[in-house]
Order: sequence, then C-alpha cells, then structure tokens
Amino acid sequence: MRSLPFTDLLSNIVDNRGRTCPVAESGIPLIATNCVKNTGLFPTFEKVRYVDESTYKTWFRGHPKPGDLVFVTKGSPGQVCLVPDPVPFCIAQDMVAIRANSEVVHPNYLFAALRSPEVQQAISNMHVGSLIPHFKKGDFSKLSIPVPEMSIQRVVGDTFIELSSKIELNRKMNATLEAMARALFRDWFVDFGPTRARMEGREPWLSPDLWSLFPERLDKDGKPEGWEEKPLDEIADFLNGIALQKFPAEDETDCLPVIKIAELRNGITGKSNRASRKVPAQYVIRDGDFLFSWSGSLLAKFWTGGEGALNQHLFKVTSNSYPAWFFSEWVQHHLEEFQIIAASKATTMGHIQRGHLKAAKTICPPDHVIKRMGDMMAPLTDRIIQNELESRTLARTRDLLLPRLMSGELRLAEAERLASEVA
Repeated sequence: MRSLPFTDLLSNIVDNRGRTCPVAESGIPLIATNCVKNTGLFPTFEKVRYVDESTYKTWFRGHPKPGDLVFVTKGSPGQVCLVPDPVPFCIAQDMVAIRANSEVVHPNYLFAALRSPEVQQAISNMHVGSLIPHFKKGDFSKLSIPVPEMSIQRVVGDTFIELSSKIELNRKMNATLEAMARALFRDWFVDFGPTRARMEGREPWLSPDLWSLFPERLDKDGKPEGWEEKPLDEIADFLNGIALQKFPAEDETDCLPVIKIAELRNGITGKSNRASRKVPAQYVIRDGDFLFSWSGSLLAKFWTGGEGALNQHLFKVTSNSYPAWFFSEWVQHHLEEFQIIAASKATTMGHIQRGHLKAAKTICPPDHVIKRMGDMMAPLTDRIIQNELESRTLARTRDLLLPRLMSGELRLAEAERLASEVA
C-alpha cells in the first residue's frame, strides 16, 4: 500500500494564524483547541468566545465548510474533528480547517486515517516546542498517510463515520437524559417545586401517586415537612484511592489499569499505568461505580471503562442507605461549589477536604418516598450508563476493524458484517 504526503491529500487549508481575533460578548461562537478532541465526532462548545457579524465577515482569511476537518496544530496537535452542516462556529489561531482532495482520497477515509494510532503517533513524533507542542503547517508535507485503493478507503471511511455517528448519538442522548435528571432533581429536592405548588393550590404536573408523596407544606426550616437535612458524607461513603505504586503489575497480561484523574476524564489509554490484581477488593473499580475526583480537576461520573484500580485523589462513592441516582445527583449538585473551593487554594494543587463533604447539606425524604421517586429517576441513570457502555463497544469495534482493513489483514465483506452487528 502506498503512502502520500499529507499535503497531497488536501485541496484547501483555512489558516487564520498570526493575529489575535477581536471578540464580542455574543454572536458567532469562536472555538479554541479545547473544543477539538479525538473523543468526539464534532467540535464541542467549551468556554467559547464570540465574534460579531462584522468580524466574521472581514477579519478571517477563510471559514470551514461542511465536511471539512478541524485540525489542531498547537497545544494538542493532531486532535481532529469533522465540521458539521450547517457550520455553527468559526476558528482562529492554533488550528486549521482542511479539505480532502476527493480525487485522491475519500474524505471520510482521511478523517479515519488522521485518527488512527499510527498517524497520531507520527504527528506526536513531529512535535516541536518543549512547553507547548506545535505541529507546524510547514511540516505537513513530511507526514505520510497510508492510502489504499479507493474501494478500501470508502469502506474504512464510511464504517468509521457510521460507528462514530452512533457514539455521537449516544453522547447527545446522554446530555439530554442528564439534563432531564438534573432538572427533576433540582425541582424536587432543591427548589421543592411540587411542595410549593401544593401549598399554593396549583395543578399537579406529576402522576397522582407521585404527586401525593410530596408534603403539603414546608417546615420551619424551609424544607418539605417530614424530610431530613443530612450532610453529604452521611448519605454515602467516600472511599479514597490508594498509592498503587505499592501494587506494581506482576503480569502485563493479567493486571488492572490504574484509574487516575486523567483516566476519569479521557478513559484508559496505552499510557495508563497498570497495577497488580492483588489490590484490595474495595479498591477495584467496575462499570457503574460512581467516581469523584476531589483534587486537581474536580469531576464526578459513573465509570464505564471496565475494571480498574482506584488511585489516590479519587473517591469511589457508595451507599448502603440510598440509591446511586440519589447520592450521585447530590454530588453533582455540590460539584460547582467544590470546584470553587479547590480553585481558591492558590498555593497548592486545588482540592477539597472531608470537612467540605460534611458541610455540604442534602435533603432526604423518607425511604418509601425515595423508592417511589426512583421509579422515575433510576431508569434515567441506568440508560446513561448503558449508552456509555454501548459507545465503548462501538469504539472498540471501530478501532479494531479499521487498522486491519487499512493493512489488508481483514477482507471488506468480513468488516462490513462485523460493523453491521454493532451499528
């Protein structure tokens, strides 16, 4: 199979480097490199800035078009995402928009090839800059991309997009489910919406049996009558991880990946450390466990990355008294507050202490009320976890099939059959 210089596969490069773009309070989103990640199909909108209409029309050398690829050149070089239709953003420095030359390469194949481990490693080997990595546009021609015959390109590229699209759909579905769960939780346990509505004689918006579970009045402390206030650390157990250097992997084929903050954020990779299976049982992580990083980048989520070992700076949160949907939503409710506390520790790595868990208050209905509410809340949490697990299977299938197809190890018909089984 032949390989061609990266530049030979491109018909256009949109490059707006070298100038600082004027921003506005609102307008058209201006994405930065943090929005372009190999974990998603399209760029995300995280901490975006904006440009006004005049700047959009006059300042930029060009704009991406649907089907182009946004390719990061500085900071995290090689991260690449597809440009959606319509294009809801513009790009400035530290990234380019690239357009495939369809006479030479199938556009979807180029996307798949750039995401492949081999090409990602090649890009990493070409970084310059010790503090902030760069992949210079002038070096694009030095990057070789394997280019099989067009029939293979089409199957590789289209299979990559099909499986990635399903993963993207699951991600969007989970965002909706999470928003629904947070809205219900806040209405029931923070704003006490149903109780206030009953006090004011308003019409119910829940089923009669569920509506009747909410008290008709607030007590002298302002919470629903008969409900209790408890510290966060009393409704759940927060097990801190251990120093896993004490349990080095003895057998690389039978060991546990070490779950650190990086793995909680981005999943297990080839760079993840490994630990022995002699780790005490309570520190073994499994799918569906709820993890909370209390140091560095504070985040909390249900783990769906398979078996692992719990490292320091992470809590595994469990409870013998309350269901996972309940204690996880209370952690999420207090997460922004915890992040502010951690950020205030300017002289050390930001973190919270167990005292902050005790200071964080929760409101707890009687057990029978929690059980009935769980009939509505638990399926949302379960569906989120199942979607994540399905996406993991899809990603593994995609990442297993495509290199074998590109190398010719796997026949097209067999790849199409395997892809259809999980798509």
